[in-house]
Amino acid sequence: MHFVQAKSLLSQKCGMNIYRGCTHGCIYCDSRSECYQMKHDFEDIEVKENAPILLERELKRKRHTCMIGTGAMCDPYMHCEEKLCLTRKCLEIINKYGFGVSVQTKSDRILRDCELLAEINGRSKAVVNVTVTTLDDKLCGIIEPEVCPSSRRFEVLDKFRRLGVPTIVWLTPILPFINDTEENIRGIAEQCARCGVKGIVTFGGFGLTLRRGDREYFYKCLDKDFPGIKEKYIKRYGLDYELPSDNNKRLMYIFTELCGKYGIMTDTDKIFRYIFDFEEVSGQQLSFL
Repeated sequence: MHFVQAKSLLSQKCGMNIYRGCTHGCIYCDSRSECYQMKHDFEDIEVKENAPILLERELKRKRHTCMIGTGAMCDPYMHCEEKLCLTRKCLEIINKYGFGVSVQTKSDRILRDCELLAEINGRSKAVVNVTVTTLDDKLCGIIEPEVCPSSRRFEVLDKFRRLGVPTIVWLTPILPFINDTEENIRGIAEQCARCGVKGIVTFGGFGLTLRRGDREYFYKCLDKDFPGIKEKYIKRYGLDYELPSDNNKRLMYIFTELCGKYGIMTDTDKIFRYIFDFEEVSGQQLSFL
């Protein structure tokens, strides 16, 4: 871990990355890709230690409140957040100025801030996004080794349901030859329904993407934990960026039917509107869609 004084925090679309790099160890992580030009080891987390100061300065300058997003690139609830509390401080600033927030994570550390997120949702809008890729905790411990298991993530989702904070699940990536099974997809959809999840993001299909940097790390992990699977990938996909599951059509049919039955959104555009549309409301909570 190393610290930097950043010059700015919010992107043009009001996303923020307080940390850069990750310690969750997910074998498929796209953020390892060379295209992001990270100049330090991925596990050597770059910490924008002045993030709260920058955020407050930038929010003060905005003419209108809006949604602030975090977690799309690097998880805001990594191990270092326990001591640094920078995500917590930024949430407090978002709440102070009446902005909304969308948080994406795999970690149950978000429960530390559950009451604060509920307060934000009561004043403006908060959406909690949780990534779930497998129903099998043992498999989860292999492909996402340094973060809480899937069963714990469903407990997180259920907690936010009870607090009245809307949740979205990111069911991505689904790894060909590993977790692209009917049992996995059906089980996750049913657990999402139990936890009151509003929408499930799949980007219209099941599979994963691989870029240079990400691909090499992924294959190294496959050799370690899934002997023989790398050769199947190379034979089936070569150096393709998009790696759709051969089971995609059947799984999407099952998935869409189940989500329709449970009233869970699956259209990516609709889900993103649900997450990021923001209407300035004084003294009352927003009604979603």
